[in-house]
Amino acid sequence: MFKKMVIGAGAVLSLVLLLVLALPTIVHSLGVHPVYEDARDYSLPGKRALLITTSHGVLNAPGETTGDPTGVMASEFTIAYYQFLDAGMEVEIASIKGGEIPIDPQTLKRVIRSPEDERFLQDPVAQAKANNSLKIDDLYFTGYDVVWIAGGWGAAYDLGYSNVLGQKVSEAYYSDKETVFGSVCHGALGFIRARDRDGKLLIAGRKVTGVSDKQVKELGIAVTPLHPETELRKAGGIYSKQERFMDFFATSTVVDDEKRFVTGQNQNSSHETAQNIMAILDQRVK
Repeated sequence: MFKKMVIGAGAVLSLVLLLVLALPTIVHSLGVHPVYEDARDYSLPGKRALLITTSHGVLNAPGETTGDPTGVMASEFTIAYYQFLDAGMEVEIASIKGGEIPIDPQTLKRVIRSPEDERFLQDPVAQAKANNSLKIDDLYFTGYDVVWIAGGWGAAYDLGYSNVLGQKVSEAYYSDKETVFGSVCHGALGFIRARDRDGKLLIAGRKVTGVSDKQVKELGIAVTPLHPETELRKAGGIYSKQERFMDFFATSTVVDDEKRFVTGQNQNSSHETAQNIMAILDQRVK
């Protein structure tokens, strides 16, 4: 009897171990960091990209000073970083306050890490850029072909409140480079304060997306002060999204009619969003 119990316990442990090892594959198959089937290799030497992240690293209710660590979702800047870098572009990393970027530790856990996250963890050059990010106040966005704003829960606390970010997006919109703006998830909050020359919000009347209110509720992060779907709609954006049984497994990328704003719904949309941006730049070269 004891021998049978030992054998049974061993079998259960083996099954649990197999399940743990298979979890990343299972999560990927459900829709997290999907492979973008239409991806292609681009050659864009001479083009410049600026990646912007949050500087907020604590998940808390407004007014509180303590909470769980958060920040940018790793894949929301690593995927774009390597997509642009591999295309021969010059890529710089900035944040609202400059200095070390807070990376949400949950997003680097084995189960949901993307291949680009793995690459980042082995890349001292990229890590140095993230640990010594440029401060947006010190930059002229007009010198970049692409301005990409990453999301993550930390972004809900500072991107949408930054007048500096809004102003610099506005200036770059009218630059000779005709800067293309990209974002994923909460990153779209970085656009809600940008205005055109008539003082109207740049997002008004444009097709846009960002993380859905449904996903925010499903993940239990409604404590954050700004929610992209709500704020984009308030700013007059023509918001759309894909829905799944849980929106964490959904993905959608939206290109506005002018091909100046390319926005991704959530953490699963970075590949497609970056690819769409590079396609726009590639067409300009031709």
